[in-house]
Parts: sequence; structure tokens; C-alpha cells
Amino acid sequence: MENTFALALHGGAGTITRELLTPELDSAYRAALQDALNVGHRLLNNGGTALEAVEAVVVSLEDHPLFNAGKGSVFNKRGRHEMDASIMCGKTLAAGAVAGVRNVRNPVQLAGQVLRHSDHVFLCMQGAEEFARKQGLAFEPDEYFYTKQRYEQWQQLRDSDVYMLDHTEDLKDKKFGTVGAVALDKAGNIAAATSTGGMTNKNFNRIGDTPVIGAGTYANNKTCAISCTGHGEFFIRAVVAYDISCLVEYKGLSLTQAADIVVHDKLVRLGGEGGLIGISATGEITMPFNSEGMYRASWVSGKAPVVAIYKD
Repeated sequence: MENTFALALHGGAGTITRELLTPELDSAYRAALQDALNVGHRLLNNGGTALEAVEAVVVSLEDHPLFNAGKGSVFNKRGRHEMDASIMCGKTLAAGAVAGVRNVRNPVQLAGQVLRHSDHVFLCMQGAEEFARKQGLAFEPDEYFYTKQRYEQWQQLRDSDVYMLDHTEDLKDKKFGTVGAVALDKAGNIAAATSTGGMTNKNFNRIGDTPVIGAGTYANNKTCAISCTGHGEFFIRAVVAYDISCLVEYKGLSLTQAADIVVHDKLVRLGGEGGLIGISATGEITMPFNSEGMYRASWVSGKAPVVAIYKD
């Protein structure tokens, strides 16, 4: 296993079927996933750390308007963009998280700065933005985060009390818009990172599972690195990412067995929909989901990359 490296990423889960995606959109998503995969693979191949890789991969996804994170973030009740992100190092258990930040170009970079340059784990809203300025991170005007599709979604809901998970044109179709990455580097260390724009028309500064360490993101060299995507309230209540780590550490389950129990049994019984990506320090990768589809990709050194969207 020496010098083996691997990574996996996701761009959200939900009602994603061949019938709902045009061939053009299918191709666009696959290309964006492959681009992000290339970024991480190149970095790891050149000896970069797992922590550097997951941050770089998520930045690539945040910069793409197709995904509900960074540039493609959805509109909240007030027509603004509030973003959440987190990152964790499996070697040291150091973590950084931010919630409710506005105008920060890449929230995952801000989470990375919290991990490296603060004595804290979790910053939110104006305080997190002030810290971002202090660290010299890029800010963008509101217009940068505007996409026609997200705006039209919000217009359908803005005068109601309904909040919506990121979705396609038809309101019946749900898509949980979160992006994330997990990686194993040549030194045998793992890491995880996750980023999201949250829910369309969300109110009261709602925060989901993405920035909550142990719920949406977790990494520990002894067990696994996990990044989740789904209905955040359920992932918080089920402490999904840490629960998988515990099943591996205390019950001796494989990563795949542990993730399947949590995604297909525990979450389903709670009523939670979504999925996750996981990686172990031995290079085992799992990408389970209990929804119709999940934008996902993985690449193990020496093997061909895998890019997938649908259930089969």
C-alpha cells in the first residue's frame, strides 16, 4: 500500500434521474466532477497532503455554478447567500468550520484558515467574515453568486414560508446541494471537507449539517474520513459522520459496512434522505446514498477514475 493515494468527491444527492437531466446537463455535471477529480489527483500525485487535496477539490466545485456551494449557492429568504463549510485533518483531528458567511468567494478556504490560524473550530456570520478579511481571503459582490436557475427557484418560494432543498425545475424533485471531498495521501493520512449554500428560501439563519464536525464532516486516521450530503437536520440528529467512525472503531466493521448501516438503515428510519462519501487509511472508498442519485466521483492511484450520477 506504500505511496497509494486516493480521493472521492460528491456534488450533492437527491432526485437525480436520467429523465430529469438533459444530455447536455449530464455532460456538464460529469465534466465538472472530472475537473475537480483531476485537481485532487494531480495534487496527491505530486506529494500533496490529504488536507490540501480536499480543500482544493472543494474550491473547484465551489467555483462551478452547477453546484450549490460558493458561486452556485441558493438564495435565502431575504434573497441573499449564506454559506457553510468545514474541513478536518485525520492525522491531528484538527478542524475548521464556518456558518452563515456572505460574499466569501470560497468558504472552504475560510474553514481551512480557521483550522490553521485560529484557536477555534467554528466561526459564524460577521465574525467569520472579519476573520476572512484578516486572513486576506477573496470576497465577491452579490452579483458573483447570482445564477439564473437559483434565482428562479427562489422566486417560486419567496412569498411563502416554504423552504426548499436545492431542486430541479419541478418542485417535487429534491436535490440536496452540498459538495465535498475525502482523500488519502501518500503518507497515509486522510482528510475531509464539505461546503454548501444551504436551502432555498431558508429563514432565521438556518444552519445544516455541513459545518457541524461529526455530523456532516469527520476525519480520523484510525477510522475514516466522511463528507455528507442530504437533509441536514436528519444528519445532525443522527451524528452521521462520527457514527460511521464509531462503528468502524468500536465494532470493527469495514467502512462500507458501517456507512451502509447508517445511510440505508439508521437514516431511513429517521426519515432522512441523502448520501455520503468515505475513505479509510487503507484506501477503501464508499459512496452510498438512499436517494435517486448522487453526483459522485473517485480515483484510486493506479486505477481508472470513476464518475457517476445515477443509481445504476
